[in-house]
Amino acid sequence: MEFSAQQIADFLKGEVIGDSSVKVNNISKIEKGEPNTLTFLANPKYTHYIYETKASVVLVNKSFEPEKPITATLIAVEDAYKSLSLLLKLVDQNKPAKKGIDSLAFIAPSAKIGKDVYIGAFCYIEEGVVIGDNTQIYPHSYIGNNVNVGKNTILYSGVRIYYDCVIGNNCIIHSSAVIGSDGFGFARNEDGSYDKIPQGGNVVIEDNVEIGSCTSVDRASIGSTILHKGVKLDNQIQIAHNVEIGENSAMAACSGIAGSTKIGKNCIIGGMVGIAGHLTIADNTLIGAYTGITNNIKEEGQAFQGIPAMPASKNRRSFVVYRHLPELQQTVLELQKEINLLKEELKK
Repeated sequence: MEFSAQQIADFLKGEVIGDSSVKVNNISKIEKGEPNTLTFLANPKYTHYIYETKASVVLVNKSFEPEKPITATLIAVEDAYKSLSLLLKLVDQNKPAKKGIDSLAFIAPSAKIGKDVYIGAFCYIEEGVVIGDNTQIYPHSYIGNNVNVGKNTILYSGVRIYYDCVIGNNCIIHSSAVIGSDGFGFARNEDGSYDKIPQGGNVVIEDNVEIGSCTSVDRASIGSTILHKGVKLDNQIQIAHNVEIGENSAMAACSGIAGSTKIGKNCIIGGMVGIAGHLTIADNTLIGAYTGITNNIKEEGQAFQGIPAMPASKNRRSFVVYRHLPELQQTVLELQKEINLLKEELKK
């Protein structure tokens, strides 16, 4: 499909600066822009590319002021990154949706399959499963007994959903994610061996949740592990049993939450974060990368960083001191020598 700069600007409610008739048929990165493509500038670090990009159209923020001539046509919008997201969503919506059930898929007789569903080859759908309309399940996925999958949800290749779990509408679960595996529950015996504690609960994933590849969400021991609506999980994340994550909270890759911790709404958790079990994290909390949370966070809207976690501003100040510890140590040693010399002088 091909669109003119003016058509794109009208859709985004932006302003064309340059040739409004120029047309584009694809999207490219600003540093590798090609003719007849659209790109964007949102991060100031990439500003220098706008003066040399070969892309035909560039989305920019209305606040952008060029320092020298630009050959591309600009479309000025309130938020270039968000506008690009709207365009990408429009393109994605125009792709034909997969439909139909592959002859190599197994579907148990008692499973209920909605309208316009796609089920790929070598999928295995157990007894009592309910799959909503327009849902897509890609090849080699497994759906366990009595699982309920909502409408317009996408399960990419190799997703595993264990028995009794609930997946909402408009969710996306990427390849090799595991939903509903047993929580890490064991009782230690006097001889050092372990007895497994049965994990009898399930996982409930509400609407508009996205879960990255190779992420695990463990079933509850009793009750439910819950991801509330709008939660976004990156790749390779561990969510332990009975964890609850509030609406619209997001978590970056390689982070983990231990059992029974409650995360509030609208929290942002960076990569490689570890959160201990049985904690409560307040709404709107920001947790920086490589942070270890070992205590409750009771006050909303705070930012934390470090191991153990401390307020981010205090952590930054502490890091400045830490960088100079060798010099500080040398100063302390010299002061000790001087004090010792003064003591010797006083004894005379």
